[in-house]
Amino acid sequence: METKVSSASQEVLIGDNRPTVLIGERINPSGKKKLSEALKEGNFDVIREEATTQVEAGADILDVNVVTSGVDEVVMLPKVIEAVLDSVKVPLCIDINNPAALKEALKIYPGKPIVNSVSGEEKSLNEVLPLVKEYGTAVIGLALDDDGIPKEAGKRVEVANKIIERAESLGIPREDVIIDSLALSVGSDSNAGMVTLETIRKIRDELGVNQNLGASNISFGLPNRSLLNQTFLAIAIAAGLTCPTVNVAKVRSAILAADLALGRDRYAMRYIKDFRKSTSG
Repeated sequence: METKVSSASQEVLIGDNRPTVLIGERINPSGKKKLSEALKEGNFDVIREEATTQVEAGADILDVNVVTSGVDEVVMLPKVIEAVLDSVKVPLCIDINNPAALKEALKIYPGKPIVNSVSGEEKSLNEVLPLVKEYGTAVIGLALDDDGIPKEAGKRVEVANKIIERAESLGIPREDVIIDSLALSVGSDSNAGMVTLETIRKIRDELGVNQNLGASNISFGLPNRSLLNQTFLAIAIAAGLTCPTVNVAKVRSAILAADLALGRDRYAMRYIKDFRKSTSG
């Protein structure tokens, strides 16, 4: 199953057995004082620089989030999207839980973005999915509902299926729903990673849709986070993850290695190209 997303001039295909698509996570003010201050000041140079840096590092899609104290999301989100698209050609993942801001962003977006996100909560389903249908976007569905994040993989799959079925009932194609099985810290629950991986495998085998994951959550509160994130990502890709949201500069080489090991890199061309780039100069 393939999910197609696009900007005005570039299309990206997400699919099992295709090279892993990387969604760059860095345009997000959470925990980033410099970016947060830039948004408050309306300084888009910082955002343009971050967008360019991520694409140069190998991002296929960029996640865009403007949620920070003192910023009017309805006004700011469309401006930031325009600034990013002035700097890079890749499609965007619009990361917002404010329906009014999402609508304003979708009005000006020149292509087919990903909406990040909808959950199995009734309020979210009722507010987000009609906009996904109206503007013909793809959407990330979070495997949580009004009762929170299920502890069991089977329950998360049930939530994922609910989101897909609700989307299809509105005329949203199944291939446009990307499920996030949700990664939680193994520092606080040593079984958290296994539950996420089991959920990913079940969704691949039972629902067949593409899958997203904010994989860095797995290492929260632990030392040497980069090592754990890279290892977990490789296992998750083998289980069915197709488009993780990541710090591309830190994990791209590991993901290319995983793709090569899984037979998704003909003659190792992507892996070799990345190695040469990293060792040149």
